[in-house]
Amino acid sequence: MKLGTEYQHSVMGATGSGKTSFVNMASRSSLRIGTGLESCTAEVQLTNEFTLDGQPVILIDTPGFDDTDKSDTDILNLIAAFLATAYKAGSKLAGVIYIHRISDLRFTGIAKRNFKMFRELCGDSTLKNVILVTNMWGMVTKDVGEDRERELTTKFFKPVLDKGAQLARHHNTAESARNIIRGIMKNHPMVLQIQRELVDDHKDITDTAAGEAINKELKEQIRRHQAELKTVQEDMLKALKDKDEEARQELEEERQKLQEQVNKARMESENMASNYQKRMEEEMRQMQERINQLQHQWDNRPFGGCLVM
Repeated sequence: MKLGTEYQHSVMGATGSGKTSFVNMASRSSLRIGTGLESCTAEVQLTNEFTLDGQPVILIDTPGFDDTDKSDTDILNLIAAFLATAYKAGSKLAGVIYIHRISDLRFTGIAKRNFKMFRELCGDSTLKNVILVTNMWGMVTKDVGEDRERELTTKFFKPVLDKGAQLARHHNTAESARNIIRGIMKNHPMVLQIQRELVDDHKDITDTAAGEAINKELKEQIRRHQAELKTVQEDMLKALKDKDEEARQELEEERQKLQEQVNKARMESENMASNYQKRMEEEMRQMQERINQLQHQWDNRPFGGCLVM
C-alpha cells in the first residue's frame, strides 16, 4: 500500500545550516531547532501534512553527517533505513533540497564531506529533482554573497548543476521557502540511488556507494591513527631511555586516546551492517504505526515527497 499523495521533500545539509528552520518556516511546524553548531536533529523527522497551492506536502528533515553526537555510520543508517522502508511501502520522493550557508567563509572539509554523502545517497540520475539552496544571505553583503555563490556554481556545485540540479536562494521568509518547494512539486517522483541499491539490488549497506565512501574514510582514519601511534610509541621508548617520567605519562595518555580512536573506527566499520538491520526493524515498526494512524487519509492516493538535506 502506498503512503499517500503528499509531495514529500527531503532537506539535507550540514549541522547548523538552517535545515530545521527552513522546514518549520515552510510548513508552520515546530520541530526542535539547535543553537550554534550543536546538532538537534538526532533522527529523521517528518512534518505534518500541509497544503501548498492545493497540494498536500510533507517535508523530511535529516541530521547532517557532521552530527555532534552521532557517527557518520549512525547517520547513514538512520537516513538509509528510513528511505528504504518508505520505498518498500511504495513511497518516492518528489525532490531533495540541499541547504548550504552562504555566510560560510569557505567550502570546508566538513562541507565537502556532507556534500559528497548527499551525492552518494541521491545518485546522478535523480539530480534533476534536486535544489541546492543557499541561505543566511542576511549575514553577508550582497557583493560577498554573490562572489561566494559564483564560486559555488563554478566549482563545488558545478558537477551537480551540470546534471540538472537547480540553484535557489532562501531569504528567510515563509514565502521564500515555499517558492523553493514549488520548484520541486512539479517533478516526477524518482528513486534515490541508496533506495535502489538497498531495495531493488538487495545490497548490504556496506556495499552501497554511501557505505563504501564511509568505510573508505574509516580505513583512512585507522591508517592515520596507526601511523601516529607508531610515532608516539617511539617517543615513549626515548622517554623511558631518558628516564623522563613526566613525558612518558603524557605520551601514554596520548597513546591510549589514539588506540581508542582506532578501536572505535574499526567497530563502526564492522558493525555498520548489523546496526543498519536493527535500524530497519525500528523503521518498519514506526512505519506500520504511521500507516495504522493515517490509513483513512491514504487510501487510493498516489505518493510523492521531498527530502531536506
